[in-house]
This record gives sequence, structure tokens and C-alpha cells, in this order.
Amino acid sequence: MLKNKIQALFNSEQYHGWGKTKRYFEGWYYKILNSDETKAFAFIPGVAMDENGERQAFVQVLNGKQLTAEYFKFKFEEFTPTAGKFKVQIANNFFARENIRLDLPSVQGRLSFENQVPWSNSWYSPGIMGPFSFVPFMQCYHGILSMDHSIQGRLTVNGEVIDFSGGRGYMEKDWGRSFPSGYIWMQTNHFSEQRISVKSSVANIPWLGSSFVGYIAGVYLYDRLIEFTTYNFTKLRKSYADESKVELVYENGKHRLEILAHREAATELASPIAGFMDGRIEESMNAQVEVQLFDKKSKKVLLEDIGRNAGLEVAGKVEDIFV
Repeated sequence: MLKNKIQALFNSEQYHGWGKTKRYFEGWYYKILNSDETKAFAFIPGVAMDENGERQAFVQVLNGKQLTAEYFKFKFEEFTPTAGKFKVQIANNFFARENIRLDLPSVQGRLSFENQVPWSNSWYSPGIMGPFSFVPFMQCYHGILSMDHSIQGRLTVNGEVIDFSGGRGYMEKDWGRSFPSGYIWMQTNHFSEQRISVKSSVANIPWLGSSFVGYIAGVYLYDRLIEFTTYNFTKLRKSYADESKVELVYENGKHRLEILAHREAATELASPIAGFMDGRIEESMNAQVEVQLFDKKSKKVLLEDIGRNAGLEVAGKVEDIFV
């Protein structure tokens, strides 16, 4: 079991819950859109354990265009992770980095994911959490599996066959005890050109009896990933949200990133509180995100575009993370 935990520490996509029996959750997030952007879904498999040791597995399905969500609950014994790699089975549903196979009451089929764009990874900074990955008491950990990739395959959704071949996808995950008390999260990889993806999140992070504002953002631009994080000396210059918009500005020694997201109608999803899925958040998959990325040395605009079909969540006491 110790070997499994160490492997997972340096491979965020793998299951981290080995030996956990209470106050714990873990979930993976697959965002998929078809090629003409008329169908948008998020599939979220995971496990949840409350403070009394009651455990369950689940698969959430978010239909971003119809603004509906379904929560399929399974016995914990139907959840089977694989040691040393990311491969998870929940009843007859299979989830991995390269593909998923769904056998739910409303969704059946198989999708594969190609040409993935992972976050940077090293022994001293494993994944998007960086050195915070080694801190054992964090409330919530986060991982990016792929900033952008192509999709192949079909799904049957409520009797309708949908071809996702040629579509675009995104994958991430979370694990820990609870989501932050206040946070902003967004992601889009649908711009005027392909091979561009933007992910950004700001959250209130509990820390040794107090808290701090933590943040992570990344811009994948054609062939490189530009990172803005708490631990790489990035400054959060602005963080604000109201009922219609979200504004975020990041700046480090080389780049400045400005984001203006326009909020759209959202759908309610279950979220973890003390390990169990008793919380509620709202996510949109139809937001628009205006992005400007500047190279400070050359004073050039590297990216000025509007991202479509953006996932966007503004949850909890967001006023605690305003800057």
C-alpha cells in the first residue's frame, strides 16, 4: 500500500485513496465536445467517504447544452482502482487516461483521447500542485491530466447516437476532504485556432489555522505551456466576480495574463464536504472567456482571443479571494 501511495504522489492521475476509510473524496473530470460544438458533456467518476466511514462510488453526468445533471450512485465495492497506473472501474464503467467506456442508464459507448497535453511534471514539483503536493494536510489537491486533446468514438445518450470524433477534450481531477470554502475555476480549449487551451483557478486555502489565496493558471499556446502559479513567483493582480462576470489578472517575471469571463446559465452538481457528496455547486459549460497574454520583455501580445464553451464555476465565499 505504501508503494501505491508513493507512485500516486508523483503521478496525480492515479488513485490516491489507498487505505482511506473516512473523510475523503476523489474524482476525475472528463470534459468533451463534439466537432461542431453542439454537444458538450462532463463525466465525473469518483468515490466519497464520510466521517462515519460510509462509502460510495459515483458517476456524475453533466449535459452542458441542456443544462441537466445526473448522479449515479454505486456501492463502494463496485469501485476498482489499479495500482501503479490510472485505470478505474465502477461497475461496468471504465475510466483511464487514454479512453473511457460508459454503461450507464442514460449513456453508453466508448471514447478514446489522442495527442494529449499534460502539465509539467518533475520529482520536486509533481504536477500542477507543485511542492504543495508533498504537504500531507491540504484540504484539497488538484491535478491536470490533459489541457487539450482530440476525441474519437461515439456515445448513445438517451437513445441518441452522438459522434464525438474530431471533437476536443480536457481532463483533470481533485482529491482530499472538501472543496475550498470559496473558489473560481474555469477552462476552455475552443478558440479561433486549435492547440490553444486556458485553465485558471483561484481558491481560499486553509493553512495552519489560517488561510491564504492560492491560484493556478496555464495557457497552452501551440507548442508550449505557460504556467502561472503561487509557487513560481506569480502575483495575482486581480480577482473579482459578480453575477455577470469574472476578472482575473496574473503576472510573473515574463508574462501577464488577463482574463474576463462572462457568466452563463449553470447546472447544479454534487460536491464534497468532509468527504461525502453533500455539497452543491453550479457549473456552466457555455461561458465565454476573453484572454490576453503578454510577453513583458518583447512587449508583444502573444494571445488575444475569446474562448468558447468554457467550463466556469464560482462557488462559496468568493469575496474571500477578491484582490
